[in-house]
Amino acid sequence: MNPYPLPAAAFKGEGMTSQRARDRLANSLKEAGIRDSRVIEVIRNTPRHHFIDQALHARAYENTALPIGHGQTISQPWVVARMTEALLEPFDPKQGMPRKVLEIGTGSGYQAVVLAALVPQLFTVERIEELLRQARRRFRQLGLANLRSKHDDGKLGWADEAPFDAIILTAAGDTVPTRILDQLTPTGVLVAPVGSPSSQTLIRLRGDGEGDFIQEELGAVSFVPLLGGIG
Repeated sequence: MNPYPLPAAAFKGEGMTSQRARDRLANSLKEAGIRDSRVIEVIRNTPRHHFIDQALHARAYENTALPIGHGQTISQPWVVARMTEALLEPFDPKQGMPRKVLEIGTGSGYQAVVLAALVPQLFTVERIEELLRQARRRFRQLGLANLRSKHDDGKLGWADEAPFDAIILTAAGDTVPTRILDQLTPTGVLVAPVGSPSSQTLIRLRGDGEGDFIQEELGAVSFVPLLGGIG
């Protein structure tokens, strides 16, 4: 099973109600077509209500996006599960998960925590400093030793740590920035929403080893825009 277990018990105040809600969410993800049991179990063990404002705790395990301030949202659980599944799917489990993964757009930290429970090394970049401070508190609370975060312009990626076996973007641009694509290994995988605010598609790019990418469309989604610059 999962070699990078998420120590959910690190969060205090977990009650049976929260666990039952997470169980219902996990079951709903299966019914909605998520096939990767590793992804489902990590989401089952992740207390999503700790990643949102207390006033929204009652809605934490609904399959919906929720506001986290600064014009940003925590993605709906199905989207987190689908993007994680799509990122891991091309890798042969017998040969191990992608070793180094980059996330663009830390936000609340929820997607980062899900990924960090499944891969050896996760790097995450966030341009909004206050959101990153909050996410880092959650990361420390969980004791995630395999996760590093950075306050920077997400469009720049994390060149000092490149190349990455996989990259995930949690905000949408018209295209994937070339700088980010350049930080993938030749056979790396990238999952990202692309398009305008009114029409976005989740895509997966897979390097062919010779400098080109094979693109797959994975369905319609709705994300906040990918912005450049610190702020």
